Amino acid sequence: MKNLLYPFLFLLVIACGKKESSVADTIASKDITSIRAKKKELIAQQQQLTNQIEQLSAEIAKLDPNKKVPLVTTLTVKDTLFNHFIELQGNVQTKQNLVLTPEFNGILTNVYVKEGQYVKKGQLLAKVDDGGLSQQLASMEVQTALAKTTFERQERLWNQKIGSEIQYLQAKTNYEAQTKAVEQMKSSIAKTMIRAPFSGVIDDVINEKGSVVAAGATPIFRIVNLNQMYIQAEVPERFVGTVSKGIPVKVTIPVLGKEIDTKVRQAGNFINPESRTYSVEIPVDNKAKDIKPNLTAKLYLNDYVNKKAILVPQSLLSENAEGAQYVYLIDKNTKGKTIASQRIVSTGKLQGDLIEITKGLTTNDVIIEEGARSVKNKQEVNILN
Repeated sequence: MKNLLYPFLFLLVIACGKKESSVADTIASKDITSIRAKKKELIAQQQQLTNQIEQLSAEIAKLDPNKKVPLVTTLTVKDTLFNHFIELQGNVQTKQNLVLTPEFNGILTNVYVKEGQYVKKGQLLAKVDDGGLSQQLASMEVQTALAKTTFERQERLWNQKIGSEIQYLQAKTNYEAQTKAVEQMKSSIAKTMIRAPFSGVIDDVINEKGSVVAAGATPIFRIVNLNQMYIQAEVPERFVGTVSKGIPVKVTIPVLGKEIDTKVRQAGNFINPESRTYSVEIPVDNKAKDIKPNLTAKLYLNDYVNKKAILVPQSLLSENAEGAQYVYLIDKNTKGKTIASQRIVSTGKLQGDLIEITKGLTTNDVIIEEGARSVKNKQEVNILN
């Protein structure tokens, strides 16, 4: 190698020395023809020197054991199942969470349950003083019994063609009116009784026995059913075409460390003009009764599935001056050397640090993984793995 370099350097020094003197003399002559001729001569010498330098560089590359070739690792592309998730936050709710108020004004004479007690639908929880309606009902029932007897006798006579029709109709009308009055009184008395509208737990006894209550205004109990829980969340309108009834959802409740697999039960049809979102309802199983209303939940809605997706780490993608994204594949040049070959790709959805490649790569393509940012197109590389 030294034998090649020394003669070349010697000639280069001599040539430069002559050139410098000759150029000065030529310029001093002020002869335009001589100056042009000298310039042409130097250009030819420059081209000759460039060719010689390239030859020497090529020879050095062949003989130098310490030649610097980038070291890379590779990744073989495989198709795989790809589930894309939208991450949202929602609140746990129940439609059976109700504050009970009386339907009748008066004094709360009896409270039959206590906080934390499980009750069944229709069970009597409390009673309001009926203000003498029970006594009135007893009197009305006696009158109704008499009206019934009178009607039945009058009906037998009428069937035997005895008596007038008007007497029969009056007895019938009186009996029917008394019967309806008794039913109405019973309905009024029933309003003095507070019953469970559904099965659940008495979460709070708000007013105790002896309190004066007003119909529809005074809260008496809070009853909650924790079996039928659901999560309500707001979904951005851009997902209206993918987030709909029936899509799978993974629910995570951080404070309980609990995960639940479920599906969207209902998707709203109204876009809120202020938030540009729509509501979804997601039911959650609560057999353990540990999920409470108003807990915060994280939702992962599976809005997209590709059974044969090509996924690569997002960090392997680069972008050229035109904005197109590309990766480097392993290839061979005409001399059989391993090189990096640039491949333009199109991308789809992103999940974590992986991105879907929709165009540009196929199964079993080998791409550069580590070292992808330090290589250039058509550059020779060494593969570590």
